[in-house]
Amino acid sequence: MWQTLTAYITANPLEVFGVLLGFVYLWLEWRASIWLWVVGVVMPAVYAVVFYRSGLYADSSMQLYYIAAAVYGIRLWKTGRSGSTRPISRCPRRVYLPLAAATALLWLLLGGLLMQTDSNVVWADAFTTALSMTATWVLAQKYAEHWLAWIVVNAVSTVLYVYKGLDFTAFLYAFYTAASFFGYFKWLKIMKAQA
Repeated sequence: MWQTLTAYITANPLEVFGVLLGFVYLWLEWRASIWLWVVGVVMPAVYAVVFYRSGLYADSSMQLYYIAAAVYGIRLWKTGRSGSTRPISRCPRRVYLPLAAATALLWLLLGGLLMQTDSNVVWADAFTTALSMTATWVLAQKYAEHWLAWIVVNAVSTVLYVYKGLDFTAFLYAFYTAASFFGYFKWLKIMKAQA
C-alpha cells in the first residue's frame, strides 16, 4: 500500500500540493480567518492545471473566478470598523431566490458550453461549478449559510473526482463534505459570540 501511495504522489505532485493547500484553506475558513483568501489565490492556480489535465474544463476555468473572488473577499472582509473584519451574519431570505436563479442559469450556460467539448461529465461538472460560484459569493458576504451550499458541492464533487481518477482530491472533498456540517455550526457559534 505504501508503494502505491508513493507512486501516486510521485505521479501527481501538483494534485497532492493542491490537496495540502485545500486542508489549509479549510482550516482558515473554519476559523473565519481572512487569511483563507490568500490561500484562495494560490490553490485555484494549482487546481486550474489539475482539472484541465483531467478534462474537468468548467472546474478548471472556475479557478479564475476563485482567484477574482479571493481578491473581492479580502476587500469585503476588511470593511469592518477600525480595521476589524466583517462579522459573520445570516443570509437574508430575500437573497435565496436570486441565488437559486443565478445558480440554475449558470448551470445551464456552463452545461451548454461544455457540450462543445470532449467532457464526459458535462452536467455534473457544470452543476458543481455553478453552485461553487454562488457559494463563493455567499462566503465573500460572510454569511454562515455558505457552508450549506458547500455540503452539496463537496458531496457531488467527491463522486465526480472518484470517477475521474483524482483520488487525493476525492478524499479532500469527502473530508470537506463532513467538515462543512461542522463548519456551519462553528460559524453560528462564532456569530452568536460576536453578538
